[in-house]
Formats: sequence, C-alpha cells, structure tokens
Amino acid sequence: MTLDNAALPQVSVVVPVFNEQDNIAPLVHEITAALRGVLPFEIIYVDDCSKDDSREILKQLRMTVPELRVFGHTRQSGQSTAIRNGVKQARGEWIATLDGDGQNDPADIPKLLAARDAADPAVKLFAGWRVERKDTGSKRWASKAANAIRSRLLRDETPDTGCGIKLFERALFLDLPYFDHMHRYLPALVKRAGWQSVSVPVNHRERSTGVSKYNNLGRAWVGIADLRGVGWLIKRSKITGTAEL
Repeated sequence: MTLDNAALPQVSVVVPVFNEQDNIAPLVHEITAALRGVLPFEIIYVDDCSKDDSREILKQLRMTVPELRVFGHTRQSGQSTAIRNGVKQARGEWIATLDGDGQNDPADIPKLLAARDAADPAVKLFAGWRVERKDTGSKRWASKAANAIRSRLLRDETPDTGCGIKLFERALFLDLPYFDHMHRYLPALVKRAGWQSVSVPVNHRERSTGVSKYNNLGRAWVGIADLRGVGWLIKRSKITGTAEL
C-alpha cells in the first residue's frame, strides 16, 4: 500500500539532514516502528546538499519505506530552511520534527501526540525538553547559558528551545515569520502569535556516528543577532481579532 491510496497522514515527521549517511536508515526504521499502527503518517526528509551519500541512501530507502518522501535543496541553506521546506511539502495537519543525527528518540512522538490530545486547544506547540542531555560538557554548558539568557529576554517560558523534537500545527508554523535559525525560537514566536506552548520531557541519546555541526562560538555570535531580531518582532507585533460584518 502506498500513500496515494491510503488515508492522508495525520502527522508528518519532518527531518532535516546534512551529511548523516550512517544515521538515516536507523532513524527512518525507528520512526516507522514508533508510528505504524498508531495513526496514518508520512516521513519527509529534506537534504541540505549533503556531501556524503545521504541522498543516495534516502532514494534507496524510499523504495522500501512507503511512508518516506525525499526532497533536496538546490543549494545549502541551513536547518531552519530545510524544516520550513519540509513543512510546506507536508500533507499532515500536525508536524513532528526530529534532528537527523539520531539523538532525538522517535519513540517520544506518541508522547507528544498524547500531550496534544490532553491539552487545551490554545496550545499549538509541544516542545521536547531534554531533561538529561547526552552531549559534551561544553555543549551542555553553552546550551544552559543560552537558554537562561533567551528565557530572560524573550520570556518564552521554555527550558529547552534547542531540542529538535517538537510537535506543532502546520498552519500555525507557516503563519510565523520566517528567518534563518527560527526553529530555535518557536516558543517565543508561537506566543507572539497569540498561542501557547508546553514543554514535554523527552529522551536524549548520544550521537552514535557522524560529526556534530554545532559550534559553540559560532552559535553564540549568531544567537546575539537572533535574540535582538526576535525581541524586535515581539515588540512590533499586534494581535487583533476580526469578525465578519
């Protein structure tokens, strides 16, 4: 059975990927194991011009995994752009995102879905919270400091905005202002749009293979500009309802 004659997916799992050839197949199989028999779903991989065999592996997997759809950038554009382009291609009303390095656990997606089903309709974002991070000490320290500064300045009431596993409404996401690195500021952007988010404790795993693309110093410099930009967006926003006359 293919997605052409199956029910439309209720959730689309979007995975941005760059040079993760050894992590792709294990993660795809974990996603299918977590969601098959739970609800109709699709998996959307967006390759950001990988220089390894990521694209070829994805094309081969597509032949045996009917839920898998594969897209590729024509030029390297970063994680936020890959996520947004994946969401634009998605057919599900709700989007689950995962990092492509395998550190997020797909088994947590049903947990996020359960949190959604129990939440108030005003909650449109369910953000993973890595209570026990499996990263290097320097990365954990940098993330803790960045989260504290961001939370103080943006008041987004979220302990871990950098966690890759999230669940959100597709229509809301596409209505948010787009900019590079926006995926790290979704709780603040969702709050700016007049909706709510909640944090859900999730599993976090050590990277089993490949090389991290995270750079503490580079992320810090970019983060300063991002914080100023998001702060400006929040101050300049106006939420106004409309009524048909």
